[in-house]
Amino acid sequence: MKKKILVAPLNWGLGHATRSIPIINALIHEGFEPILASDGVALTLLRKEFPNLSSIELPSYNVTYAKNGKHFKWKLLKDSPKLLKAIKAEKKAIGVILENNDISGIISDNRLGVRSKKVPSVFITHQLNVLSGNTTWLSTKVHQEIIKKFDACWVPDVEGDVNLSGKLGHVKSFEIPTKYIGPLSRFTKMNSEVKNDLMVLISGPEPQRTLLEEKLLLELKNYTGKVVFVKGIMEKEQNMQVIGNMTIYNFMTSHLLEKTINESALILSRSGYTTVMDLAKLNKRAFFIPTPGQFEQEYLAKRFMELQLVPSCNQDDFTVKNLDVVAIYEGLKAFDFEVDYKDLFSLF
Repeated sequence: MKKKILVAPLNWGLGHATRSIPIINALIHEGFEPILASDGVALTLLRKEFPNLSSIELPSYNVTYAKNGKHFKWKLLKDSPKLLKAIKAEKKAIGVILENNDISGIISDNRLGVRSKKVPSVFITHQLNVLSGNTTWLSTKVHQEIIKKFDACWVPDVEGDVNLSGKLGHVKSFEIPTKYIGPLSRFTKMNSEVKNDLMVLISGPEPQRTLLEEKLLLELKNYTGKVVFVKGIMEKEQNMQVIGNMTIYNFMTSHLLEKTINESALILSRSGYTTVMDLAKLNKRAFFIPTPGQFEQEYLAKRFMELQLVPSCNQDDFTVKNLDVVAIYEGLKAFDFEVDYKDLFSLF
């Protein structure tokens, strides 16, 4: 009888769901039966990737970004009662799920209420420090207090000074058992022939996803190379349209996405941590436009620019001319890191 493990990524863009894919595949490989649990586009994506696995819909956090990046923090504060209500509903839902299913363990990727004292519960995060400007000390303390309620914390990065997440995923001391499990990516590097000059990858909560999409579609009218543009909108059917030198998709499944990134010379995207891990795995040159007001993405974009790896700029400032500087940056590189999943899953 296979042990059932509940895998529950946060529905906040597609990043948490996509980085859960290698964990889900590893669970299957190690003889476990994963049960998928999320909501919205994250659950839609996982159901497309794993049509044969059982899935459960969890209560939604329903948090959106402010239209103006400067208001990001205040929008989150305003939404916090809604967030606390969702976490409460999540805890209740987990109680019901455990009563009705023989679950042996829980893996939560940033879902704060998905845990139980009845089974080993793991929290996956790259944010042991939660950046929020002058309130970083408070947001970090609150987050760490929540993580302490879990049995273990897995950080998708490597230990040591040379790492991907910088100060986000590395703290001097932390009371909970923490394991660095290496960067997580569902992709494999291929020695493909380059077919696209530029690939645009958009994801993340609204309205910022749409604002960036509209801006880039307008800006790229002046781009002469071959472009593949992925909007990151999860819908029932994949659709594709060709406009001039640009091929536009609503979304791509993992296999096509992996193939297309490998075949593209340059990636233009947000600086979300999952995207960073994927592009590092595939050794890609990139240009980042962090989500306005999202401290974590702004920090990562600034960090990779200072390390001379990836250039970036603010959303409002982007023009096609910005892409000219990419050539003088090194691009992202993967770490040679093997995860011992047998040891990792021994918790269950």
